[in-house]
Order: sequence, then C-alpha cells, then structure tokens
Amino acid sequence: MRRGISIAAAVTVIALSATACGSSDDNASSKPKDPKDVSGTITYWDTSDAATEAPTYKALIKQFEAKYPKIKVNYQSVPFTDVEQKFKSAAKSGKGAPDVVRTDVGLMAEYASLGYIAPLDGTPALQNASDFNSGPMNTAKYNGKTYGVPSVTDTLGLLYNKDLFKKAGISKAPATWDEFIADSKTIKQKTGTYGTYVNPDAYFLLPLLYSNGADMADTSAKKITISDDKAVTALTTAKKIYDEASMKVDFANAYQNMQTAFKNGKVAMLIQGPWSVSDDLTGSAFKGKEDNLGYAPVPAGAGGQAQAPTGGHNLAVYQGSKNLDAGYLFTQFMTSTASQVTIAEKTGTLPTRKSAYTSEVTSNAKIAGFKPILEQTARPRVALPQVGSLFTPLAQNYVKILQGDESVKAGLDATAKQFQQLLPGYSIG
Repeated sequence: MRRGISIAAAVTVIALSATACGSSDDNASSKPKDPKDVSGTITYWDTSDAATEAPTYKALIKQFEAKYPKIKVNYQSVPFTDVEQKFKSAAKSGKGAPDVVRTDVGLMAEYASLGYIAPLDGTPALQNASDFNSGPMNTAKYNGKTYGVPSVTDTLGLLYNKDLFKKAGISKAPATWDEFIADSKTIKQKTGTYGTYVNPDAYFLLPLLYSNGADMADTSAKKITISDDKAVTALTTAKKIYDEASMKVDFANAYQNMQTAFKNGKVAMLIQGPWSVSDDLTGSAFKGKEDNLGYAPVPAGAGGQAQAPTGGHNLAVYQGSKNLDAGYLFTQFMTSTASQVTIAEKTGTLPTRKSAYTSEVTSNAKIAGFKPILEQTARPRVALPQVGSLFTPLAQNYVKILQGDESVKAGLDATAKQFQQLLPGYSIG
C-alpha cells in the first residue's frame, strides 16, 4: 500500500445483514460452472495509480474479455484514499458494491469479519496457491479461510544515498538501529547532510516495534501489548532517532517533505517502500544515476530481529455478487503468473507469485532491490478486524512523543487505553 496503511477514523465492527450477502459456507461449497459457460457483466474497482498503472490493468482486462467473450468487465478506477469507506458503505447496504475489488492487505480481516468478501478456498479464484510467496498469502487469510488472492506486494526497507555514504566513509548500510543513529551522526559531521527524516505516520513505526519484539496486540492472549516493555524500548529508540539523527519534521506535511529532502540529497537514508522509488528517481540526487540509490533491510532491534510489515494489494470477491463465477475467473486471470509478469514489467510493482520473478522482471533495479528484503524481513500485521482503526490513536500519541509533549510511557499508556475502547474483551498486557 502506498504510504503505508489507511488510518481512517475508528469504526465499530457490525454484522452484515442477511440481505447484503449469503452464507460464506454456501459460497465456498457451491460447484463452480464450466468456464466456457460463464457469462454476464462484473464490475471491478481498481485502486492502482490512474496515470502510471491503470493502463496496464485495462489492457489485461481486454485480454480477459477476449479469453472469456461471454463475460464483460465494467472497469472503474477508484482513488485509493476513497475505496475503503466507499466499499464498506456499498457492501453494508447491499447496493452498488463491485463484484471484485482491489483492496489493501491491511483491510482483509475487517472485510472478512463483516461478511463483505467471499471465502475463496476451493473456488477457481485461488489457483496454484502454493506458488504464492507465504508473506503475501498470509495477508489473505482470516480465521482459517482465504478471502483474497495476492496481486502485488511490498514492504518497508532502508533506502540510502550511496554517494553520501561514500563521502562519509561508510561502506555499508546500518544493520541495527544503534548503527543507524551512529551513521547519521557521522554523515552530518562529514557531509553536512542529515542522516534521516522520521516519518511520524504510525505505519512507519512498525519496523521499530517488530524489531524489538513488540506489536500492537496479541490476538491469542487477547491482550493489548502496545504499552509493554518491548514497545517502550521501541518508542524510546524512535524518539532517540528523531532527536539525534533526523532533520526536524514539518508535521503538517511530513511525507512530502521527507520525499523531497531524500530525493534532492538533503537526507542520506529513509525507511520507505518501493512505491516511493519512481518519485525518488526524479530528484537531483538520483535522476540519471539510478545506481546511486541503495536498498537494504530495515535495521534490527533488540535480539537481532529485522522485521517490517507486509503490504500490497489483494483481489477480493464481494460476497453479495450476483455473478460469483465470473468474479472467480476474473480474479484468477488477473493474479495468474502471466498477468503478474506483465504488471511487474509495466509498472515496477512486486509480484506475489514465485514464478513471476523472471529474469526480465528482476532486471528492474527496484524489484531486484526489494525482493530479498521481502524474503528476509516482511511479516503480516496483526490479524484484527480493527487494525486500521488502531493506527489513529497510535499515530496521535506517536507525534506527541516525538514532539516531547508526552513521555514514551505516558504516550503508550494512553494509546493502550484507546485501543481498549476499540478491542472489546481485550485486556492491557
């Protein structure tokens, strides 16, 4: 997902009315039609970038319609920032929802818990599942069932300016957060350039939490863990990075300012995702010199862990679709190896299938740079329907901690109490 995860306002999980969809078990067990007999029109909501990515998806849809001439696809481009609330509103009412939707992986558990999307195990949508990398595949699962098919994937890594590293006498990317801070100080001292720019969005805090063995909650124990000792260690490190290694943040426009500073050589390294690389390469530090952009895993924390969230998008089939069979076939086609190769070659996004990492695909420096990072460090976010809502209080208190308005412990304690309002039955661990 671009720029992390949607941090929409908190929502209360509600049960989907019987008029909006059918039984999950009924859909999973119904016998699919022979593909040559499937007909009708389906609507597809695409959240890919309208300018740079959507043309590739539209071309694939034409290929799908040529293969299945009895099926027509009503393609609709929906802005990524709008699709969550638009889809939930349509699915809840049972009116106007698409048959297939491209959804951020962080929303799968919520959509599944509400009954908005169909389980796909045993359907034509989920073909050759063993070919999918385990990280993306895990994002599609909830309560033992598979509710989506991985389309593209991403994670957070460490992007760095090789020229600035060389000028500072640094030969490799920092492997730990302590090295990250030390290298930042060396870079500032020897080049006059800041080491990094801290993104105050809570999604970008996840590598610090994960690398220190912390998380937002423990679903097996039904405990909120955002204020435990490991989380305190993680946030204490984040505060130290901000105080000692970062250019000071304009909190009103942090993401754009971070990008501008990095691509124009004002900071030496960022925790960022592959979605930023095309923009990075337009800046004076990297334009015409793509090799100056370095890729490395996020630094490790206590215990030597280096972990970052698995991001990306899955295709999901609306539970209340009047044409499930066509939706299954469309999902299968758009996530096939051939389609993923085309998408990767044309858009530079990372495939979810192992077989899609052809020599042509991995000739793209961004894909080649992030592929090992995904394999080494990516892990799924906590599988809670409310996970998107948890980012709002965490982000609010994270900013207060960075600005010095709250201590680390006080900010995390406040976050835990707000989490408790969103997670009925959970205790603060």
